[in-house]
Amino acid sequence: MYGFSLLELMIVIAIIAILSLIALPGVPDKFVRDQIVEAVKLADVAKAPVALAWAMTATLPVDNAAAGLPAANLIVNNYISSVAIESGAIQVTFGNHANANIRGKVLTFRPGVVDGAPIVPVAWVCGNAEPPANMTAKGLNKTNLALKYLPINCRSSGAASTAGT
Repeated sequence: MYGFSLLELMIVIAIIAILSLIALPGVPDKFVRDQIVEAVKLADVAKAPVALAWAMTATLPVDNAAAGLPAANLIVNNYISSVAIESGAIQVTFGNHANANIRGKVLTFRPGVVDGAPIVPVAWVCGNAEPPANMTAKGLNKTNLALKYLPINCRSSGAASTAGT
């Protein structure tokens, strides 16, 4: 008798069900975080003009027009409804097909600069993160995403994002 009894099969199914229930609560949050990570790649469109303005003039553009970008509501993708420049900071607003938990919320990318040294490349400070040592983050941080959805490098205890210039 090499077969399994009905009782043994029911126990195996019960164990699988319990393990599934343990893993299930984190799954929706992961989908939201994945949407954020995928969506913020659109912010790269605005990073280059802001960094160039800093390198050339040691000033930051006050809005999209000053950065040579289209209006904020025209820079969109599946999860983002606008990308606005405000005094050098990039304000990414979630909308369109974004999860309801982040729709209407904002994630800010502030340029970290060394005052008086525009030759030093801009380091982008994501959300609530602090700028690198000896740098100042310019612009207002309007990040209002729930902490559990913020990427690690956008949290106050994380390091600043230096990707893109």
